[in-house]
Amino acid sequence: MRIYLDTSVYNRPFDDQTQPRIWLETLAFVVILQVVSAGEAELVSSSVLEYENSRNPYPLRKRWVTRCLELASHRQKVDKGTRKRAQELEKEGLKANRCAAHSLR
Repeated sequence: MRIYLDTSVYNRPFDDQTQPRIWLETLAFVVILQVVSAGEAELVSSSVLEYENSRNPYPLRKRWVTRCLELASHRQKVDKGTRKRAQELEKEGLKANRCAAHSLR
């Protein structure tokens, strides 16, 4: 099984852990990392994740996400099909993240 996580998931451990939902999401992320480390799943990275992380203003978070992305055994390339699908989703009302939209160019 391959798993692709959004940038917000990688940064979740740095959020306010006193909120039950945040704590549970962080716990789920830790379990995913354990599953990946055990070889039971494969983590997928992308140029979009790398670009978004490069713009992270917090050095500790940036290093953490970089190290997590290094666990990825696959890298999703942005191609014509990806761009087309992104445009279709935008037409359906999904708002593009400015950072992600920039990296799709």
